[in-house]
Amino acid sequence: MTFGFAPSSAASLSASSMRTERSADSVNRPTRLLEPTEWAAAGIPLLRNPREVVSGLHSRHRPIPQTAVVAVLDPEERLRASASFTRRESHTDGWTFRNSLLSQLRRVIPHDLRRRTPVRTAVLLYCREGDARWTEEDGAWMWGLRDACTLHGLRCGAYITMTRDGWQVLGEGRGGRSPGLGSAVESLGSAEPPAPRTGGAATEMLRRAAAR
Repeated sequence: MTFGFAPSSAASLSASSMRTERSADSVNRPTRLLEPTEWAAAGIPLLRNPREVVSGLHSRHRPIPQTAVVAVLDPEERLRASASFTRRESHTDGWTFRNSLLSQLRRVIPHDLRRRTPVRTAVLLYCREGDARWTEEDGAWMWGLRDACTLHGLRCGAYITMTRDGWQVLGEGRGGRSPGLGSAVESLGSAEPPAPRTGGAATEMLRRAAAR
């Protein structure tokens, strides 16, 4: 014969509420993120001209809040591919962000996994409300970018935030007021073609021939 004790209703409710709290906490708390010190220690390559990179991506994609722009640069820092998408997840998690970034990279550029050493570099521009200070959401994007680069055979490059106050390369202390969220889109090139050269003996001969 086996004896036991049926759990009281109070104990059952207590255990159930604890499980619910842990579940809610795991959903609301960011996981898989990088702290600023960890990011700084990762040896992220510096951009030679971050404003040019930011202005180019801003002009091409015209991002709004909660838009992520992932771009692949060659060794000369020329843009080879880029894609933008709007964050739709309700919770902050680096693993989810990694999957979104990896999906975009696979869509726009072949992987470099056959290379012993990565040649191309991926950078991430994320547009959000608030100020330029690091947030846990930024830490999750950093984790996602680093992991996506590893899985696609790329070097992990800069993580850049853009707010209404301007842009900033996190971990480097470099930034600027323009472009920013809501600012006018800058032209990628000269709007007017160069004026044709005039003058000289050939032009004078043509003028005289036309006068006849």
